[in-house]
Amino acid sequence: MLRKVLLTIGVLLLLAAAVCAAIGFYPILPHLLFAGLLLTAGIGYERWRYKAARPDAPDPRWQATGERFVDPESGALTEVWYDPRSGERHYVKLPSR
Repeated sequence: MLRKVLLTIGVLLLLAAAVCAAIGFYPILPHLLFAGLLLTAGIGYERWRYKAARPDAPDPRWQATGERFVDPESGALTEVWYDPRSGERHYVKLPSR
């Protein structure tokens, strides 16, 4: 929910910057542009970097770390796997009991 609100605010700030540029009101343009880009880029990075847990197991080269936690968004028990070659982590939802 918070992610959607912040993304909406970021897009609205970018639209306001476009309107200010179109009408020639330049004093506030850098502030709107910077804030809008910061919010939208930050949300985009967060969604790319912190991926949601997947229900399927990863490739055979991946190894379980033994870490398990309850995902705060879904409430599902989640297990952490990693690729020793790249260090990438993969989150797998475990079946409920």
